[in-house]
Order: sequence, then structure tokens, then C-alpha cells
Amino acid sequence: MNRSLNERLHFASNFFKLTPSFMKSRPQRPTGSAFLLAQLGAHAADRFGERIKKLGVAPRHAGILRIIARTPACNQRTLAKKLRVLPSRMVILIDELAEKRLVERKRSTKDRRHSELVLTRRGRTMLEKLSKLAAEHEADLCAALTSKERDHLAALGRKIVHQQGLTPDVHPGYRKL
Repeated sequence: MNRSLNERLHFASNFFKLTPSFMKSRPQRPTGSAFLLAQLGAHAADRFGERIKKLGVAPRHAGILRIIARTPACNQRTLAKKLRVLPSRMVILIDELAEKRLVERKRSTKDRRHSELVLTRRGRTMLEKLSKLAAEHEADLCAALTSKERDHLAALGRKIVHQQGLTPDVHPGYRKL
């Protein structure tokens, strides 16, 4: 499998080096970086989904659990805005997590018109399992890199996320739900 991946990466990098004559006047030819990011992103997302399937949750659930755990007094409206999900779709996603007994809606003590989302004990246990699988996933995906290279890759990725106006730590796929 690694050979196949290496062959694909080699093809992709060489594909973008072949420049038609009408493009030779351009000052900078594509390096294939955008394609490589898309290729690796799709591959990583698929592999992560496969890893966590055995836990009975989907990647969309994993991300929501992580954000709820990190956001004090998190409510559905705030979560929908952060993920750029329609509020009606967020209700469905939270209902799915509540059915799995991973999340509860609790009446806010600060504003009784709102409910806060909290992880249940089962939800916290699930998040621990997901975190472990995510660490294994990253180690597997980045096995060809040194620790310093991984740090550098992450820093470059954060720089691109900022420049593109993306919300840090939020997968843009939520907008398509």
C-alpha cells in the first residue's frame, strides 16, 4: 500500500511539473501543493472514519464531542455558528448524540431560555477513546516525518487555515451537512 501511495504522490508531483506552452509565460507554475493537501485530506478523513466506526460514531460526532468538551456553557446555537451548520441540522446532530447517551441538554443556570450541552460520563469516556484513536491515526499518517517535521507541517497548516479565513479546529465539511 505504501508503494502505491508513493507512486501516486510521485505522479501528482510530476503531473503539475508538465506545463503547457501557453502557461510558460506565467511567473510561477503550480507545485501540486493544493492537490497534495486535498489528496491527503481526503485520505486522512476516510481513514479516520474507518478507525472510529468500531466505536459507533461518525467523524461529525467526534468533532462535536470535542468542541462541547472544550467550550464552557456550550449551547446548540453557539455550536451551530461555530460549525457553520444550520440550527435545524444541529438539533438533529445533537439528538443523535443524545440517543447514544453521549450528550445531555441541561437548562442553563445563566439564561433559562437556553440549554447547555454537556458530555455525559459515557460521552467523556467516548472522547477519551476517540482521542486515543486520533493520536494513533496521526502517528500512522505522519510516520514518514520526524517529530520536527510534524511540528513544521502543523505550523504551516495553521498558517494556511488563518490565511484562508477558516475556523481553527473545525472541519469545513460541517457546512455541507
